[in-house]
Amino acid sequence: MTTQIVILAAGMGSRLGRSLPKPLTELNDGRTIMQQQFDNIRHAFGNEAQVTIVVGYKLEHIIEAFPESNFVYNEQYDQTNTSKSLLRALRASAPGGVLWMNGDVVFDPEALERAAKLVARDQSFVTVNTSKVSDEEVKYTTDANGYIRELSKTVKGGLGEAVGINYISRDAKAALVRHLNRVDDQDYFERGLELAVEQDGLRLEPLDISDLYAVEIDFAEDLERANLFV
Repeated sequence: MTTQIVILAAGMGSRLGRSLPKPLTELNDGRTIMQQQFDNIRHAFGNEAQVTIVVGYKLEHIIEAFPESNFVYNEQYDQTNTSKSLLRALRASAPGGVLWMNGDVVFDPEALERAAKLVARDQSFVTVNTSKVSDEEVKYTTDANGYIRELSKTVKGGLGEAVGINYISRDAKAALVRHLNRVDDQDYFERGLELAVEQDGLRLEPLDISDLYAVEIDFAEDLERANLFV
């Protein structure tokens, strides 16, 4: 079955202070943030992977840069958060599981190679980094069986941080759509996952990539750090 992949790229990314959408920010190797994501996707899943980009802010620039993709429009990109962008993408997806990522993450190609093994067995997961736990990042805890129990920025005693690369299985997708629909417009998609865990018994595995690089680009210093790896 063709792997369905979503890139969330509707936001304005104002904290980075660039005129173009943040995923089109150029890295030191000449690629944009999104181009390195596409390269990593093709490396792990081949050319048959079906990529859908959720667009909003200055969408024409992203459409022009990646015309081979499918696109979903979040017309409320300036009023909603990633929960509603992901909701639109999942509603537009074909039957089957969906892998998605934030459009501002620069990451090691090996991360998706590891992810592909869980995708192949249709296991829902959140990619995590256990080497640091910052207050402003999405953190997680696990239950007695090692699955995600809590997933938010307000988690106390977090075991690590969510990296922004995730997968929802075929059978769990409807529950996630239902929860994403009911969460607040300003919620991150992690809130929908957390509710699916709490109320539907979603078994969400933490996929540890602590030994690999993965940098979410919010500020200029994040970009500087990411450029050390590419």
